[in-house]
Amino acid sequence: MSKKQDQKPGIEHVERSSADLLAESVAELKRLFPEAVAEGKVDFAKLRAVLGDEADDRPERYNFTWAGKRDAIRLLQTPSRATLVPAPKESVNFDSTNNVFIEGENLEVLKLLYKSYAGRVKMIYIDPPYNTGNDFIYPDNFADPLDTYLKLTGQKDSEGNLLTSNPESSGRYHSAWLTMMYPRLFVAKQLLKEDGLIFVSIDDGEVANLRLTMNEIFGEENFIANVIWQKKYTRSNDARWFSDNHDHILVYGRSKECVSLNLQPRTEEQLASYSNPDNHPKGPWKATPLHAKSGRAQGFSYTFKNRVKWSPPRGTYPRYSRDTLARMDNNNEIWFGPDGKATPSRKTFLSEAKTGVTPVTIWMHEEVGHNHEANNELKALLGEGMFDNPKPTRLLGRMLELATSMDEGDIVFDFFAGSCTAAHAAITLNSEDGGNRRFLMVQLPEPTSKDSPPWNAGMKTIADLGKERIRRVIKELKDEAKGKLDLKDREVPEDLGFKVFKLAESNYRPWKGVEHKNGEAYAETMEIFADPLLPGWKPMNVIYEVALKEGYSLTCSVEHISPQRHEGTKKDHMADPSCLGAFVVENTVYRVTDADKGQSFLICLDDKIKASAVKALGLKKDDLFICRDVAITDEQAANLALQCKLKTI
Repeated sequence: MSKKQDQKPGIEHVERSSADLLAESVAELKRLFPEAVAEGKVDFAKLRAVLGDEADDRPERYNFTWAGKRDAIRLLQTPSRATLVPAPKESVNFDSTNNVFIEGENLEVLKLLYKSYAGRVKMIYIDPPYNTGNDFIYPDNFADPLDTYLKLTGQKDSEGNLLTSNPESSGRYHSAWLTMMYPRLFVAKQLLKEDGLIFVSIDDGEVANLRLTMNEIFGEENFIANVIWQKKYTRSNDARWFSDNHDHILVYGRSKECVSLNLQPRTEEQLASYSNPDNHPKGPWKATPLHAKSGRAQGFSYTFKNRVKWSPPRGTYPRYSRDTLARMDNNNEIWFGPDGKATPSRKTFLSEAKTGVTPVTIWMHEEVGHNHEANNELKALLGEGMFDNPKPTRLLGRMLELATSMDEGDIVFDFFAGSCTAAHAAITLNSEDGGNRRFLMVQLPEPTSKDSPPWNAGMKTIADLGKERIRRVIKELKDEAKGKLDLKDREVPEDLGFKVFKLAESNYRPWKGVEHKNGEAYAETMEIFADPLLPGWKPMNVIYEVALKEGYSLTCSVEHISPQRHEGTKKDHMADPSCLGAFVVENTVYRVTDADKGQSFLICLDDKIKASAVKALGLKKDDLFICRDVAITDEQAANLALQCKLKTI
């Protein structure tokens, strides 16, 4: 066995896979109920005893299940061994933007994002396949999602694992859809902030199953609303039963008690209901009833100064106490009609009202758009026939206005991104109100049909189409801004860019075992694994994989620094690598910084690290330094472990 396989003293290895969600859950269970742990394992008999009446193990208890639920949970619990590879050439302003587009299978991507984005996303919107019998795309083989994905996208030789629909004739029609949705929603919940919201579009076909699934994952107590969106404004007279004119949008909070929705601005029609016919000093008002639908007082009556006696109508109750009515009466805040004889009502003043109105659960097409509008939007950007049934940007804009803040850098996440309406809406709203919302899009590179408009336009996949839409929205805004002064009060510059990443196999060698079980074969294999990086690895790809699996954001900055030595004085120090002069570059080092999390690390991927270069870095106890295990000796490892936090690849 190679000496390099021995664990060097005082150091750790970098993570090679995504977080193990099962291990984290078990660890939390052990922390909460240590008395239910025996010999390192959870003893469920003891756990039930600890929980007492809170544990429900009755055979006929309420339970939501389906054929394949165990498969869904198993998929959820399997860490991803993939990585995300940067694609700067397909990006816009790669080095400075905080927006991200990821091309890949969304469950694998969600697992990879977990460590970096858990508890950070303010709003999730998804428009998943509606399971109509022909639009449900899913791999046939669930045993190895990454391997299947690589074959689907042509990164490996295909062996018949093709994209398939979910026909209604399938015996597991609903079950297959639920098996697809469950693990994705489970991980998505972990990414939400405590006050975060998720909006899910769906039709009547799966809304009942989706709501039961979300009740299980998010908790029934965190259900907020079932919004009805009028997606069509015309009647389909050729429909057999009813003209289908609506979709559902299920809304849940990570923790409902922490959620607060923004109010909607009043419309001109709503403002017109306020007037000031009596020139009251508080300004415009509208008349509102003095009674309520519920209360306690029975036989209540009150006589105002003008001797008008008032009692709540039969079956209703007084909204205000006698003292409050007296105060309003003395302040001329009761309206008796223009002739002074009408039923008394309160003057509700616009100056004292909330700054906006509470949202309702029915969204009409006049307010948030419809399918035809969405198609026209996409047609204007990309051409005709590019994408079936996109959502209008006004619909996503309504959700963003309700769920996000203008100036807090809220992250908006869509992992069924499609044509990227959510990204379009976020960019547009930021441009309108000077906000700094960020988007995070994920889309499977599902092939477009050959000879179709997107294929002929060079967009071979839905992911290509989404990226191109974002580019054109950015270009339009840049063109509009030319020659204009930006009058918005921005704390940070407008972010008109996005980083592109692609799901790919890890840069680390996968362990495949030893074919011949003998000492020589083991020694040869271990020698190969002395350096776990695959042949042909690229520095930036490795750096981003290390960063992601160590919990750094995809928007972290990567700065090239080089410790150098002056040939004349032999003095070690840091210098600009572009100004070499009489300096000798010792090693290539990068500083990776996640400004959002306030953390950074230094990484060197050279074959051998020189002691003088390490000295020039000036590492301190709290600094994290990462390098290849093969690049340092045991003595260097021991010294570095005393000097800083050391991890090796």
